Amino acid sequence: MQNKAFNFYIRSFRGLSREIWLLAFATLINRAGTMVVPFIALYLSGELGFSLTQVGWVMTWFGAGSLIGSWIGGKLSDKISYYKIMVTSLMLTGLSFMVLFEFKSYEYFCTAIFFLMIIADSFRPAAFSAINAYSKSENRVRSISLIRMAINLGFSIGPALGGMLIYNFGYQYLFYIDGFTCIMASLLMIFLLSPKKVNRRPIEPEVVNKSESKYISVWQDRPYLLLIGVVFLIDIVFVQLFANVPLFYREIHGLNEKTIGYLMALNGIIIFVFEMPLVSYLEFGKKNKLLILFTSSILIAASYFVFNLGVFFSILVISMILITIGEMLGFPFSNSFAIDRAPKKKLGEYMGLYTVAFSASHIIGPNLGIRISDLYGFSTSWTVMGIISLIAAGLCLWLNTIIQKEQMD
Repeated sequence: MQNKAFNFYIRSFRGLSREIWLLAFATLINRAGTMVVPFIALYLSGELGFSLTQVGWVMTWFGAGSLIGSWIGGKLSDKISYYKIMVTSLMLTGLSFMVLFEFKSYEYFCTAIFFLMIIADSFRPAAFSAINAYSKSENRVRSISLIRMAINLGFSIGPALGGMLIYNFGYQYLFYIDGFTCIMASLLMIFLLSPKKVNRRPIEPEVVNKSESKYISVWQDRPYLLLIGVVFLIDIVFVQLFANVPLFYREIHGLNEKTIGYLMALNGIIIFVFEMPLVSYLEFGKKNKLLILFTSSILIAASYFVFNLGVFFSILVISMILITIGEMLGFPFSNSFAIDRAPKKKLGEYMGLYTVAFSASHIIGPNLGIRISDLYGFSTSWTVMGIISLIAAGLCLWLNTIIQKEQMD
């Protein structure tokens, strides 16, 4: 039995291209230094003395920069080169993180984080195009999962290391190490990863790509726009993990940065160990991607509802496990659905809008969650977030009905 499980785990990694492995390795180096994001709300409220209202608005500027960067990255990936966008974004992001620590006032920090995120998140749609270029259609979901696995392995290293650095030396090292790893990832791509033409062939997965012939623009593809709405709502809830939840850990549970770092690292460790075999099992079984996304939404809702069950450390662990399983189910398959839906020569536009949904949620989500917590308490905030996730689950079922009707036409 153990041998079968081990062989299945190894088999889930087979067939992926060398370029995907190199892209994953570069991503791992980059994300291992991503220590700032889980602690930014704590840094602003504790180290710089910002009010919770100010912290919320900083996170809104964070999201606004992310939205603009995602849109620009999607456009430039089609017109210039996904490869050039990725390399340039990583290099400039590294330099920008090193400068960010020097901004201490509220106004300057808002401005700096806005422009930093424009640069940083132009990387994301370019990376999606790179996955499409470097992977075969039958391996795409697993390629996405390998990249996510690299992201989450880095994310498991980053918060743990970041928490120890803050606990022992303060916040300064976070910004410089994050910047250094971005630059290292850029150099690794320059020397080891060659650009390749994006595969524009139409994909014929379980969802028939009706958008190929029917829609001139992504804005006319209503089922795709509904998917974007689902992704937007889910990420409004999920992004609380990096803004509102760390404040909850400190204010209600009295955890220090080191313990918070270890708890956040649990997310990455679970994904590193379990996501690839889980995704492989679901992919090989040709499971309905929208029903998987529905299940993801339910689990993410439950992860916030359990916060209101009591002030126990075990509750925090249970919540992290639930949201992590929801993340493993939802994000790779929503991403794959979006790529499958994209027509020829509009992959960057479609994936740009997909990443814009995440960025828009960063504008609204952190500020919404923090302000609700500040005005009405954390319990109310978790209830609201759970309800939003349940609404996303209902929209998944509606979208699944639309797609089934579309396939029969």
